[in-house]
Amino acid sequence: MTNDLTWADFEKVEMRVGTIIEANDFPEARNPSYQLLVDFGNEIGQRKTSAQITSLYSKEELIGKQVVAVVNFPKKQIANFMSECLVLGAVEGKNVTLLRPDMKVENGLRIL
Repeated sequence: MTNDLTWADFEKVEMRVGTIIEANDFPEARNPSYQLLVDFGNEIGQRKTSAQITSLYSKEELIGKQVVAVVNFPKKQIANFMSECLVLGAVEGKNVTLLRPDMKVENGLRIL
């Protein structure tokens, strides 16, 4: 599979590190999901998202985890919830493993 991007294309995607500060059930979603609140630091602030990560993560273990997310997509309505970012993960069937730094870093740092 090849779909070559230019460096300029890649730079348009704002991937940032944030810390999950809230995780709640999202019963209105079509697929099992959580509603997350992620802190991206002072420059970006807090953003809401929904994530289909219930098969591998409990709400309690998500609190305090740093994740990588795209923060410059347009907002997206998911059921009765407005998603403001996209948390990234490796997808294998119905299991999604979150992408995250292996060491604690400052919230808001850009991924390149």
